[in-house]
Amino acid sequence: MRRNKPGAFLIGIPFAAMLAASTTSWGAPTLVSGPSPFASCTVGGPGTVYVNAEVEPWMAVNPANPSNLIGAWQQDRWSNGGAHGLVAGFSFDGGQTWKQTNLPFSVCAGGLGYERASDPWVSIGPDGTAYSVSISFNQSNNNNAVAAAVSRDGGQSWGNLSVLIADNEPTLQFFNDKESVTANPIKAGVAYAVWDRLELPNGNPYANLHTAAFRGPSMFSKTVDGGLTWSSPSVIVSVPSRQQTIGNQIVVNSQDGTLYDFFDLISPPFKKSAGKVAFTKSTDDGATWTKPQIIAGLETVPVTDPNTGEAVRTGDIIPEPAIDPATGQLYVVWQDSRFNGGQYDEIAFSTSTNGGASWTAPMRVNTPSGRPAFNPSVRVNSAGTVAVTYYDFRDLAADNKSTLPTNYWQTTSTNGGGSFGSELRLSGPFDLKTAPVAEGFFLGDYSGLDTRGNAFLSFFVQTNPGNTSNRTDVFFVAP
Repeated sequence: MRRNKPGAFLIGIPFAAMLAASTTSWGAPTLVSGPSPFASCTVGGPGTVYVNAEVEPWMAVNPANPSNLIGAWQQDRWSNGGAHGLVAGFSFDGGQTWKQTNLPFSVCAGGLGYERASDPWVSIGPDGTAYSVSISFNQSNNNNAVAAAVSRDGGQSWGNLSVLIADNEPTLQFFNDKESVTANPIKAGVAYAVWDRLELPNGNPYANLHTAAFRGPSMFSKTVDGGLTWSSPSVIVSVPSRQQTIGNQIVVNSQDGTLYDFFDLISPPFKKSAGKVAFTKSTDDGATWTKPQIIAGLETVPVTDPNTGEAVRTGDIIPEPAIDPATGQLYVVWQDSRFNGGQYDEIAFSTSTNGGASWTAPMRVNTPSGRPAFNPSVRVNSAGTVAVTYYDFRDLAADNKSTLPTNYWQTTSTNGGGSFGSELRLSGPFDLKTAPVAEGFFLGDYSGLDTRGNAFLSFFVQTNPGNTSNRTDVFFVAP
């Protein structure tokens, strides 16, 4: 995502000792990423590029072969937006071993002629066809696009490269942002891409793509032939001036085919609760959509190091949805400060059992620690158990200003989200201050979480503390 600092809206205890004192932990996660394939690429400046730094991972399980997992991430993050390119990781043994290949969305990757790529996403249909999408853009001008590619061999190779939308010079008014793709779980060859398209009223938006004079509707494109062709983009959430959506993501009801697009609806006045967790739905496979329906206010505040005030960039304005494929029950999680009087973000959760007609009041699902929690993901397994994963700073000592110990957690609910417990430490603590700095210490706006039967599979980034030549890596764990 190429946007301004979160909150603008317009868009020492030894680590080993802390680990021993924590709740249930698991063995070391499996390393997924390796040395950067783009290390020699000189395209994309100006800015600081963190070679070998991976951020913002996403992952999907192949329903046609559950031992096949495919993930994607930003490779070589830039300080001022995007990365040298996107990389896909793939496994054919359930995540025990991984290989990687380039996704064809940037010059460095030998694909599209754009200097940078961002917002990796992957989804896999019932026939094993994998769909990946990207925001591809230039730093030297306002050229930008949403693109898609397809893999039919488990992520080993990617073809059918398609540009879903492009806004290139001399058109300077639009920027496409924060796309995702969802394969229909019951219709082979069908997948849906959504994103927001920022529109400025002037002709020179280089300096700031999220200013006070703008609008940003939700866009939609669909393939029905396995990614060979995509429909012309259409607006599915229309907004007036000074409103936008962001974080659009579709889930599909396997029982009746209803599509639900979840997003953050941002509107003035631009202060606390300017964002709303919202959704729209379609009962005719994307031909028509309802008006946006509000679930709750999104009362996020900027995440910082509690001891130093240093900025931490997170997915603070990005809600994450899930659906139970057996029952159609809907779930959504997001960052919210309502549980502590607006002091810091924690993880809010809401659910609907009636197709979104009503939602439960926001509930905190992270363990309260007096420290921020951020970047939640949510999924439902085949037994109906709900898992939420997130990072937090609970192991930060009050006098520690030299490091920022960070953990990655999973908490579960066996009663449809009525209560959460059985907290597991999936990884950490690691020092977040080794992460790339991109408007704050940055691991990404989201992390990957999927299911295989009753198992939850996590795909996330952590730092390599003190290693400034390889600041972060992608890891996999299946507790």
